[in-house]
Amino acid sequence: MTTTVCNDSIVSTTDLHTEASSLDNRISVRISFSFKGETHTPSAIVDLDELIKGGGSHDTLHPLLARTNGIDSYSYLYEAMESYPLEFSNPTGFAADYLNGTVFDFTGFEVRWHEEHEYAVLNSIINNHFKDETYANHPALKAALREAFFAGKKAADQE
Repeated sequence: MTTTVCNDSIVSTTDLHTEASSLDNRISVRISFSFKGETHTPSAIVDLDELIKGGGSHDTLHPLLARTNGIDSYSYLYEAMESYPLEFSNPTGFAADYLNGTVFDFTGFEVRWHEEHEYAVLNSIINNHFKDETYANHPALKAALREAFFAGKKAADQE
């Protein structure tokens, strides 16, 4: 954990990450398919924030559905399930912006999720220095912090 001193108060990057990750994006996912004359409809409610934080992607949804519905990933039932499209419904948060019928734009959602996360970190930093302010009130400061944020990421990646 990295600790930073801001305005004579100690703020950890873990605290900033926790504040920044207080998003609430969930979505229901299901698949309806037939196998050996039986109809199966495995379903789950997915916490998209936790999925992305954990490194998950659209490709991890079939295995997640299998696990949560007791389907062995080495079975013929699982193979049949994988050949059917996922159906999405009941999104919360800004995930609702990426649902069209039963199709979810996971890639678009993931890009925005990362942007929202970065903006939340920037807001936390700004709020630590300028009480009750946000990046929206200071576009130049937002740009400078964002540039510093990416410079720090790039430097960390090179180490």
